[in-house]
Amino acid sequence: MNKLTRLFIYIVLVVLAAGCSPSKPTPNQTVQQTIRYNIGAEPATLDPALSTGVTEQTLENALLEGLVRMDRDGKPSPGIAKSWEVSEDGKTYIFTLRESTWTDGEPLTAEDFVYSWRRVLDPETASLYAYQLYYLVNGEAFNAGKVKDPAEVGVRAEGKDKLIVTLTEPVPYFLSLTAFPTLFPVNKKAVDKDGAGWAQNPATFTGNGPFKLTAWEHNKQFILEKNERYWDQESVRLKSLVVTLVDDSNTELAMFESGQIDIAETPPYREVERLAKSNLLKLSPDLSNEFYMFNTNLPPFDDVRVRQALSLAIDREAMVSKVTMGGEKAAYAFVPPGVNGPAPGQEFRSLDEKLIAGFNPAEARKLLAEAGYPEGRGFPKVKLLLSNNQNHRPVAEAITGMWKETLGIEAEIIEQEYKVYFRTLDERDYQVARVGWNADYNDPMTFLDLWETDGPNNQADWSNEEYDRLLEEARLAKDPRARMDAFLRAEKILMDEQPVMPVYYYTNPYLENDNIQGVIHPSFAFFADFKWASVN
Repeated sequence: MNKLTRLFIYIVLVVLAAGCSPSKPTPNQTVQQTIRYNIGAEPATLDPALSTGVTEQTLENALLEGLVRMDRDGKPSPGIAKSWEVSEDGKTYIFTLRESTWTDGEPLTAEDFVYSWRRVLDPETASLYAYQLYYLVNGEAFNAGKVKDPAEVGVRAEGKDKLIVTLTEPVPYFLSLTAFPTLFPVNKKAVDKDGAGWAQNPATFTGNGPFKLTAWEHNKQFILEKNERYWDQESVRLKSLVVTLVDDSNTELAMFESGQIDIAETPPYREVERLAKSNLLKLSPDLSNEFYMFNTNLPPFDDVRVRQALSLAIDREAMVSKVTMGGEKAAYAFVPPGVNGPAPGQEFRSLDEKLIAGFNPAEARKLLAEAGYPEGRGFPKVKLLLSNNQNHRPVAEAITGMWKETLGIEAEIIEQEYKVYFRTLDERDYQVARVGWNADYNDPMTFLDLWETDGPNNQADWSNEEYDRLLEEARLAKDPRARMDAFLRAEKILMDEQPVMPVYYYTNPYLENDNIQGVIHPSFAFFADFKWASVN
């Protein structure tokens, strides 16, 4: 909404309010500092060692805080660490912690970070994100059970306020990574008391973030209140944050338009055009992508010609112009635009860079015939797995329709509840699945290390030795341009073999009342950050 339009609407609303109100507001009236925000499906857990979804991570970012916190510009700023030093070789970080406490009033110390990071790496925890700490000396070896003594892992405390971190190699984004929930501290006393349930119950959840958890009505809502013990509580203006758990985007829209919520995270695709024309729709950048993942263990999806044919059969430009209509861009590579490149101000990818071909029905039919399925004859009915978000179905219907029209392939769309869907992926009980990936930090690695052999998020079960070698080359590269070149060569292999089929690059369309101020909608890691939010 441009400024003149917003001003005009504001004036009209003021005039209408003045004409309808029974009395004028008094100087002593105050605005209730509560935001009602719909986040979607019920999160699987609030344990940062176990969570993998953006829904969980958004809530954890409100309830916990790491060494740094990403600021309004997406840059790392002091969090629990008030300062840090980095050695000349980039391998050693010395964090100085500020005085802070848990919500139970107990002091938070450097030892809490040591315990929490070792817990993530402990094989018994079975953290899918343990690899985020493989950068530590002996981190991977400890997670694999090759190193038994946790004291040999490259994190230790010196006194209460010094955390010493030793990396195997310099990691350009390591500081930003400490703002990611996997590296958040957790309260040892709470975990020891109830390892499986401490993060499922407001009575036992012990945090250190801007807000504290006061209620969790499962499949209905969370209630978060300002944490008066938070070290920077003066910056937190909200008194409470009500987070509703409605996973139907049409219901969410109705709640927003009827005034039941202040922020709607996922407006329905079919309503985006109307909402944009009425100036209700807001957009923010988003380092994320939508792709379809193939189970490469299962025929016929183990045949690269089949995967390429299915990709060539979809018209991505039509998808973003006629189906999603939220500013998304057709994707012809895996890493989205906006991801950091070799130098400040440079990006890894330009929007028009293509590593895969676009819509080509003739070539798609040719490849499918070469794979043994001329005109789709003999091809098994495809079972396409989605989580039950209403915005996923229109895209799936469009894609399966294109497969039918171009290749003669039939498909069945299977929708599953959020937690069941993730379990199905983990068990590899699928053929093709719709997946979205939001960057954990701003670097190509957060997209490309997904597909390393035996990686915990490599649910396609794809493997390529040269791909793995190039990612290791990128990890060890000291020259930024050589590092980016290794990433690009690896991505070309990924796109040639296509265990994943990019569809489009996301934007972040959302609805937010104009009286809501200071909510950050980051381009990666979280849906929203409410630390600096207020109601005007």
